[in-house]
Amino acid sequence: MDNALLLTSMLVFLELFEALMQRSGTLYGVMEKLYGWYSKSIFLFFLMHPAFYFILFVVVATNTLNIYMIAILTLKIFDLFYKLELIKKIFIKQDVPQDLVAMLEWQIPSWFFLMGVLLYPPLLYYGLIA
Repeated sequence: MDNALLLTSMLVFLELFEALMQRSGTLYGVMEKLYGWYSKSIFLFFLMHPAFYFILFVVVATNTLNIYMIAILTLKIFDLFYKLELIKKIFIKQDVPQDLVAMLEWQIPSWFFLMGVLLYPPLLYYGLIA
């Protein structure tokens, strides 16, 4: 139980780091930040998502792979590859459909970036105590 709380607390800090590094007023601003890291190195882009690697570490270290862990990994993987696809579409191919252009200009409320903090740590905690 103590390990579950410690690992969950560590994930909260990593999620807060990710939220701080990606925070912007619009989706386009978020994608610009991510593209900045991607353009320097794709490895830097992946390093800016430390919570994903932490979850992989927890799965291997605790030998726990239940539905909660699978849910976290699935969401994290889809998140990473969706961001990569948006970067390719917006900045590399520069082939952005009109409906996506409108979405990129939407204002993002500041609480939106805390959704990862609210979603992943409880799933991790349940996964570790289950």
